[in-house]
Amino acid sequence: MIPTKSKSKHHHRSSVAAASSPPNHRSSTSTTAQNDDVIQEEWRAAAISGGTLKRVDPESGTNGWASPSGDLFLLRGPNFFATKSKTPSGQYLLQPCGVDWLRSTSKLDHYLSHPQNRIVNALKKSKSKPFIIAINLQIPGKDHHSAIFYFSSPESDPVQPGSLLHRFIQSDDNFRNSRLKLVNRIVKGPWIVKTAVGSHSACLLGKALNCRYHKMQNYLEIDVDIGSSKVASAILHLALGYTSSVTIDMGFVVEAQSEEELPEKLFGAVRVCQMEMGAASFVQTPSVKKVSISSNGKLGGEAGNSQNGDSLKSN
Repeated sequence: MIPTKSKSKHHHRSSVAAASSPPNHRSSTSTTAQNDDVIQEEWRAAAISGGTLKRVDPESGTNGWASPSGDLFLLRGPNFFATKSKTPSGQYLLQPCGVDWLRSTSKLDHYLSHPQNRIVNALKKSKSKPFIIAINLQIPGKDHHSAIFYFSSPESDPVQPGSLLHRFIQSDDNFRNSRLKLVNRIVKGPWIVKTAVGSHSACLLGKALNCRYHKMQNYLEIDVDIGSSKVASAILHLALGYTSSVTIDMGFVVEAQSEEELPEKLFGAVRVCQMEMGAASFVQTPSVKKVSISSNGKLGGEAGNSQNGDSLKSN
């Protein structure tokens, strides 16, 4: 097609405008984006290194965590409802930003509101304001333990409005309970653990266990109470006897339940490598003070430990 005269003029004006721009004008946007990415990576690196469970080599590491390939997880593919076929998930929707392995005298609920929570305190100081999803697996016992996995969405690539993950974040607890899925893979471990847990299994966490959701401006924390199921507790306590010889992959996904929601994608995954129970860091459970959160979900100072106000309700 031969361009019309008017189009040629328009193209010429655009070229002139671009040519007459200040030398640094065209690169300012990309430079700003690059700077934001650097800040985000610095924040994420600090969050990872500050975790109480250290990052290790995914193949040979012990007593730590790693990021397994998303392709190891087979999820519902684009034609699942017609063919029941599953496909590798591929890259996670969110980035891993650390793991905490904690011990306390009582259950750690809404740990991101803990006054000394390192993730929230780092967010308050950082110019980067990513959105965080924290999965808090609460393990009952004489001492309470929590394995907390953090995933973040950078400001330069936020969770897309209208996406299934965005709907999960913004929806009510009934929707979340019907969609939050855990996919397990036993990478290494004795036969008894593989038999009890299943070498490759999936379940809707909100259907099998009590889950509590704490949605604030910059994060969503999901507290998963393993003690709420006698069956899950029994299996877990059997597995805990072998933790130092077990490596397990855990993938988290919002389940697709209609064709337009396919294919499924992991929003995050973690490989826990032969973790030692005694390596958990002790955390004092706050009894009087917590980080206050205003009704619009913004982080504030300290306030009373009330659970009755709108500021601490899930939404």
